[in-house]
Amino acid sequence: ERPKKVFGTMAALVTNVDDVMEKIINGADLETKQAGVAELTAIVSGPTGLAALTTLGGSALLEKALMDRAKDNERAEGAILALTSLFAAEPKLVEGSVMGLLPAVYECFDDRKGAVKTATAALCEQVMKNVSPICVRPVLPSLYAALQHVMWTVKEGALKCLMWLAEAQRNAVGECLVDIVPAVSDCLSDTKKQVSKAARDAMAQACLVIANPDILPLVPDVIKTIGDITRTEKTMDKLLGTTFVTQIDQPTLAIMVPILTRSLVDRRQLMKRKAALVIDNMCKLVANPMDMAPFGPILEPKLAANAEEIASEEIREFCSIALATLRLAMGDAADTFVPDPAMTVSAMADELGAVVPPAKKAELRSLIAHSAAMCHAELSAHQRLEPEVSAVAVQPYLERVMGAVEGKAASEAYHTKCEGIISAAAKEEGYEMQPDDLCHIVFSLAYGGKVLLQNSKMHLKKGRRYGLIGPNGVGKTTLMRAIANNQLDEFPNDILRTIFVEHDLDNNEDEEITVINWVKTSFVGSDDHSIISKENTEEQIIDGLKRMGFTDERIYQTVESLSGGWKMKLALSRAMLYNAQIMMLDEPTNHMDTAKVQELMDYLNGLKEVTCLLVSHDTKFLDQVCTDILHYETRKLVTYPGNLSAFVEQRPASRSYFELKSTQGLVWDFPDPGFLEGVKTTTKAIAKCSNITFAYPGTTKVILRNVTMQCALASRVACVGPNGAGKSTLVKCLVGDHEPQEGEVWKHPHLRMAYVSQHAFHHVENHLDKSPVEYVQWRYSGGVDKESEQKDTLQFTDEELKRTTVRDPELAKAGINQVEKILGRRKRHNEFEYECKFVSVSEEGNLFVPMDELENMIASGWHKDELRKMITAMDEKLAMMNSIVAQRQLTTGGIQSHLDRYGLEAEFGTYGKIRGLSGGQKVKVVMGSSMWNCPHLLVLDEPTNYLDRESLGAMAAAIRLYKGGILLITHNSEFSQTVCPETWLCPGDGGLKISGAEWMEAAEKARAAAAKKAELLKGFDADVEEKTDAFGNKIKEEEKKPDAKLSRKDKLKQKKKKKGEDDGAGW
Repeated sequence: ERPKKVFGTMAALVTNVDDVMEKIINGADLETKQAGVAELTAIVSGPTGLAALTTLGGSALLEKALMDRAKDNERAEGAILALTSLFAAEPKLVEGSVMGLLPAVYECFDDRKGAVKTATAALCEQVMKNVSPICVRPVLPSLYAALQHVMWTVKEGALKCLMWLAEAQRNAVGECLVDIVPAVSDCLSDTKKQVSKAARDAMAQACLVIANPDILPLVPDVIKTIGDITRTEKTMDKLLGTTFVTQIDQPTLAIMVPILTRSLVDRRQLMKRKAALVIDNMCKLVANPMDMAPFGPILEPKLAANAEEIASEEIREFCSIALATLRLAMGDAADTFVPDPAMTVSAMADELGAVVPPAKKAELRSLIAHSAAMCHAELSAHQRLEPEVSAVAVQPYLERVMGAVEGKAASEAYHTKCEGIISAAAKEEGYEMQPDDLCHIVFSLAYGGKVLLQNSKMHLKKGRRYGLIGPNGVGKTTLMRAIANNQLDEFPNDILRTIFVEHDLDNNEDEEITVINWVKTSFVGSDDHSIISKENTEEQIIDGLKRMGFTDERIYQTVESLSGGWKMKLALSRAMLYNAQIMMLDEPTNHMDTAKVQELMDYLNGLKEVTCLLVSHDTKFLDQVCTDILHYETRKLVTYPGNLSAFVEQRPASRSYFELKSTQGLVWDFPDPGFLEGVKTTTKAIAKCSNITFAYPGTTKVILRNVTMQCALASRVACVGPNGAGKSTLVKCLVGDHEPQEGEVWKHPHLRMAYVSQHAFHHVENHLDKSPVEYVQWRYSGGVDKESEQKDTLQFTDEELKRTTVRDPELAKAGINQVEKILGRRKRHNEFEYECKFVSVSEEGNLFVPMDELENMIASGWHKDELRKMITAMDEKLAMMNSIVAQRQLTTGGIQSHLDRYGLEAEFGTYGKIRGLSGGQKVKVVMGSSMWNCPHLLVLDEPTNYLDRESLGAMAAAIRLYKGGILLITHNSEFSQTVCPETWLCPGDGGLKISGAEWMEAAEKARAAAAKKAELLKGFDADVEEKTDAFGNKIKEEEKKPDAKLSRKDKLKQKKKKKGEDDGAGW
């Protein structure tokens, strides 16, 4: 309200504003009104500023003109023109005033004069398309009220406003979709076609925020169905025919719930069944319980009633299953107490008024109220006020009236004040910390849009060892990494020193760095320098390494030369020297032999002042080390005192942690390798090493000496031995990653081999931003395995490359050709011949050269290893191209179907990125991609690392049924004894001791006997039932003659018999 008494300058200003408003509202013609609008815009943009609309009464006069539209619509036209001009010229200054007048503006959509309607639409479109995202929530209530208006023209106008708002602020409107859908639903079925069409347009625009590829094609049908009840069944059928594989978020639920609710209360039981099935399928993919919270109370009582009252037992069962899935998806989110905002709108407005100059407080009241409303809307939605909110909702407005510097300072002061009030209100007395407590927090954790933990408690005490237990993919490693990287806001990283121990050692780009230098210079956590070298002398560092078993020789060895087990011990040594209060270990027993695992257990059990968080799938290790178990249960961490055995006693349903089998229906299925030419028995060698000797370049220690072994299709071999004994080296010589200095490695020319290395992640480390499906497509595009092509043993040295590209003068003088490359292969006279292109000879001179002649070239010195590499590369390429693998289509569906065989669902295989997968899921990716070529021999180096017990059980079952050979390295004796009767022991002296190989002879005899029996029974119809009479005599049935062999007379008799005629009636 304007002051009742005004004097001097103020009186002149009031008079001036009154005169201008008179022109705008009561002008005789449009030109007069437009002149007044221009004058008012100049006044507001000038020194008078916002006072022209607030303290001088401009807004009140405009509102009166809008409300008096029924008496004189000419007055309303002037007011609309004025607001349009003001908003275009000074949007930040007058936005609050315009927002306050919107309810009166919406009324003008019902004006009789077309010019007023047009001007109103132009103003509303301008406002809706130019407000900030934070302004969306304050705008919506006035729109909802307009949608309930008795006049259909006002409804239509409000729906258009909603459409414009959604066009400009799609994401912000999407966050409010849960409220928008019910508000617009009634308009979708409005009898006025204009309203229903506008509602469909507005809803379609608002629903563009839905990115779920499963639902997206059905959104138009769903929108039409909300407004047309007769379309419900047809749309439900489409939903039932949809395969849901992508996470379901709140916008998707918002658009689906209306028709699901309608179907649940439909009189037809079939519709209730369909609704239950759709709800069950959708709820399985709800990642965030809070997304389900608004809809659970709507769907749950209807599902519960159907589960109890429907006559059909089958439909009751479907409803019960859907109800259980719904409750699991909701968790306790629906019961979560959401407190009232810590500040009211008026309180926020008061705090904002306190930072503006006192002389301007009255004139800025509309601006203050508007900014406070936006801040309060964000506070109500998120229970916090981020600095970004004040930077958008307050700072630009204050800068317009106070200047850039003062406006920014005032905005920051306002945010600091509000943040203090909100933080103080959020504090509770709660739990009182004890002397042995390290942390007692409530937190949430998400990764890649998926909520892993929701309002979960974590209470850690000094000197305790906590085992983190849960299936692959629940977020165990993610939790520890978030703590180590200071990404968990609630965790007291500022007072606790933590370290995360994992297998992927950092700072290992330098292949020549020694063990001791790595410890000195490696970074720990977020330190910008090595705190270890600062707090420890070199003698202390050496002592720490020796305590973990490092000898003087190994301390100065390169990190690159260490085996997997020694790398883990190196990481543990660094953690010990870091003197952390909390040590987090991710699969610490991976790559470790039994003796070193025992040493690790003794070390951890001896820590009295250090708290440990442990992730491991080694049940014996957890049982002997853990003092407490933290178990993942419905996005919560539940603490159980005691070791793993005590945990299972308290929770018998988790007994599977001690069993090597799949208890939840998880099945792995290895593909059939198919026929291998010339291999008639499963015990015939398909790959072998004969008297091989190997030592790493630059070292004198011989890892393998005169080792001989072979693999066949029936092989089930476990290679065991201590760390560093040469197990991985042996299999790398067999698969071709290493080349022995002595001896021979032979593989069947058509052999397809899959190799999963000890550090399985290195297969995918350069493809982290691909999905698993995209990785498989890259790896096998072109019909070859790019991993095999990149093997070190197939790469040319500079000298070898020179021999394949540069003509040797001496060989040229002697008339001897040099092979440049091998282009193909054929079999002739029971011998392979290779098509060779020669150096400096055109392709017309290509020749097929027998294998023995190529061997002579190598033996004579014309060629060296490069020719053997070319032969091997061609053999492997043709083994792929001439097999069933070449027929496999690298389509998304085909690859995902293949990955399903290894328990990797489409959520992760097709739509996820490798970077976001857990360790166990990455192992499944590597396993699945390696098995794409349907190998005859599968070589696995430490395959049990990172896999949970369910997956290990599924893998063991798949190995038993696999028709190819298996060679695996593992320290998991439980797993190897389950699947491998043959053992290769690497004792560490360079030799190899083989035991249990005799089982293959028995297996081959059993296979041959079964094949012989099948041949004898070939053609025997086992399903024919033997018939006897009442005395037990066998009844012989006469064979029926085929119609083609019947005589004419017999056919006539048969025809009469079918008609029921007596054959002897005429005789």
